[in-house]
Amino acid sequence: MKFFIDTASLDQIKEAKDLGILDGVTTNPSLMAKEGISGEANILNHYKQICDIVDGDVSAEVISTDFEGIVEEGKRLAEIAPNIVVKVPMIKDGIKAIRWFTDHDIKTNCTLVFSPGQAILAAKAGATYLSPFIGRVDDINWDGVTLIAEIAEIYAIQGYETEILAASIRSSKHIVESAKAGADVITSPLGPILGLLKHPLTDIGLEKFLADYRKANG
Repeated sequence: MKFFIDTASLDQIKEAKDLGILDGVTTNPSLMAKEGISGEANILNHYKQICDIVDGDVSAEVISTDFEGIVEEGKRLAEIAPNIVVKVPMIKDGIKAIRWFTDHDIKTNCTLVFSPGQAILAAKAGATYLSPFIGRVDDINWDGVTLIAEIAEIYAIQGYETEILAASIRSSKHIVESAKAGADVITSPLGPILGLLKHPLTDIGLEKFLADYRKANG
C-alpha cells in the first residue's frame, strides 16, 4: 500500500519524505489556504514546489464544476509537472472530464466518493485513482472502511485498474483498517502516519534495553 500525505505544507512533505515512506501528495484549495497561499499564480507555483520535492504523484484539485472548465483547468495543472494528477469531483461533468483526461493520457483522481456506485462510474471513465472519504462516511454513522472493502471487492471481480485511495483519514487505526480492506493507497495528514510508530511496549522495551546497557556499562 502506498502512502500519500494530505497537506500543502512543504515542511511536512519534506518530513514525510525524510522518513522514507512518502509515495505521493494530495492537496486541495482548503489546504492551500491553511498555508496562506492564494491566487492562481501562487497556487500553481506552490504545486511546482511540491512536485520538485516529491517523486510520486501529486494530486492538484480543480475548482470548476462544468466540463469545459474542468478540462481547461486540468490541462493547466497537468502542464506543471509530469507527476501531477488532476483531482476531479464525483459529479456528472466530472466523470465526462475524467474520460477526456483518460483519452488524452492525463492522470486523474476522482474525489468526494461515498458509494460503490460512484466508484464503478469513476473506474468506467478510467480514473487513475478513486478517493472514498472514509472519515466523512463515519461522520454520518456508516462505516467508511466497509466502503473501501466493498469497492475493492467490486474492482477485483470486474478487473478495474483504478487504484483505491482511502481519504479523509482521521487516525492511525484508519490506516491499518484501510490496508486490511484492500486500499491501494492512503492519504493522510502527517499525524496519523507518525502515530503508526507508537506502541507502549516499544517504549517500555527500549527503556529496559537502555537501562540494562547503562547498568552494564556504568
